[in-house]
Amino acid sequence: MIKKGTWVIIQKTILAPDQRPDNIPEDTKQTPLVMWVKGFLQEDTALGQPATIKTKMNRTETGTLQEANPPTLVDYGEYVPEITQIGTQAREILFSDI
Repeated sequence: MIKKGTWVIIQKTILAPDQRPDNIPEDTKQTPLVMWVKGFLQEDTALGQPATIKTKMNRTETGTLQEANPPTLVDYGEYVPEITQIGTQAREILFSDI
């Protein structure tokens, strides 16, 4: 049981497969459109159960409780050496005649 006030993430289905528009790829149309939202749990809830949260922007959202205290996972991939030189090369190209 996750306690009220805990920072959590919920999953909410926005569109079921039969509600998806016709102008998207066929494999995309076969899957639901879902969103994940982080916020503060409004009542004690077990994982996998319907939950209500209040986001940092004070919005109320409902969905299935996925995780308590979810980590912030930001990854821009592996280091690419060429990117290190882009800024220097751009300045040389743009301002070499000044």
